[in-house]
Amino acid sequence: MPLPRNTSYYGGRPNTGDSPIRVASGIRLRETFAAPPARPLTAVSTAVSLTPSKTTRMRSTMLEDPTTLDKPWVTKKDPYARIAYILTYSVAFLGVAASALRIYFGYKSVPLITGNLCMVLDEDFNSDTDTTFGPNGNWVREVQLGGFGNGEFEMATSSSNNSYTSDGYLYITPTLTSNVIGSDAVFNGYTYNLTDCTYNSTTPGANPGSSNITGFDAAAYYQACGAVSNSTTGTIINPVQSARITTLNKASIRYGRVEVRAKLPRGYLWPAIWMLPVNDTYGPWPLSGEIDIMESRGNARSYPDQGIDYVRGSLNWGPLSFLNAVYKTFGWWTQRRTDYGEDFHTYTLEWTDSFLRMYVDTRLHYMLELSFNEPFFTRGNFPSVVENGTEPIVLQNPWINGTNATPFDQPFYLILDLAVGGTNGWFPDNAGNKPWLDNSKTAMLDFAQAQDTWYPTWGSDGESSSLIVDSVKMWELC
Repeated sequence: MPLPRNTSYYGGRPNTGDSPIRVASGIRLRETFAAPPARPLTAVSTAVSLTPSKTTRMRSTMLEDPTTLDKPWVTKKDPYARIAYILTYSVAFLGVAASALRIYFGYKSVPLITGNLCMVLDEDFNSDTDTTFGPNGNWVREVQLGGFGNGEFEMATSSSNNSYTSDGYLYITPTLTSNVIGSDAVFNGYTYNLTDCTYNSTTPGANPGSSNITGFDAAAYYQACGAVSNSTTGTIINPVQSARITTLNKASIRYGRVEVRAKLPRGYLWPAIWMLPVNDTYGPWPLSGEIDIMESRGNARSYPDQGIDYVRGSLNWGPLSFLNAVYKTFGWWTQRRTDYGEDFHTYTLEWTDSFLRMYVDTRLHYMLELSFNEPFFTRGNFPSVVENGTEPIVLQNPWINGTNATPFDQPFYLILDLAVGGTNGWFPDNAGNKPWLDNSKTAMLDFAQAQDTWYPTWGSDGESSSLIVDSVKMWELC
């Protein structure tokens, strides 16, 4: 008799009666490992058919023979196509022609010096310092410490520490007064006298031939030539020494051209290339005019009121000493990605009896271009009556007998200088952490006490804080 088959899928010990028979469990286990049932065939079934089938080939989309294609535009042309063609090219031609005409007339409208120019000064600074500033040199050092009408904080000296030539360049370099007399003397108990003060010889009203000589002004002289430090009153010795050099009685022009190639300094500094009249023909400043070919601020590019990446040109003029219309005749140019302390640039003045232009490097970069097409008194649109304090003043035209170029129709001489600070507004209050206020009676003291903030901006090499001049050229219309 055959033995009964074990119900376990894998086999096992026979049932002893004590264990239940697990038939259902074995069936479920068998089902788990069994293959899935076959699916019925459908239209998209991938099952291999044992009988061959005939398929229908899809219609070809290949282009037909080009010779058999219908091209109605070949046999019958669109009449508007020719019009569109002619119109398109006509408009393009007119655009090019109009651009060419605009360029031509724009070029012709730029005023140029048409007369002959005679060289008045050609300075390359290849001579040594003593020769450059000597009796036969082209330059004169102004020596003063009165602020030059701007409340400047430097004193202009004749020291070769502040103005000298080297390797074919002129250097105007600021230095600390404390290096000469000590820090304590700057702030208290010291009297500083400029024994070689040039106030009498370089002030326009005292120049030979001036029409405005009024005699010796003792108060103005002592203010320009000496200072006393007193901690009680807050007066100090000018904390910085610098230089201001001119061509007065050496070279001047009445109409012509000036070129100065220079590199600007960095720091709380005020470099300038400018001109003043040889004589105050129409009266004291600004009645006789001032030509500022280039002015700048040595502050960094981040300075909010035009730092070293800006240069400015302007004319100062007005019918009274306190009425300056410079705001009507100024302009600037700026560097987008660098600044004017990185390299040398050429600052140029072109000046005739009909126009005046100041630019840097190229005429396209002009700071100011002014046509003398109306009298300056008319240009100023001045009021008929002004007040000086409480006293009304009937305004008179000081240039009534002049031309449209007056007061800029007289000989002017050239000035190169490096000022430091000032209270005339060139450095606006509350801009760039300015350490003084213009209206403060202790402005210079406040500036000197903040030396730790502005002195490091000069750099340590003595060159980055210097106005470096490569060449100066002056021509006069002749």
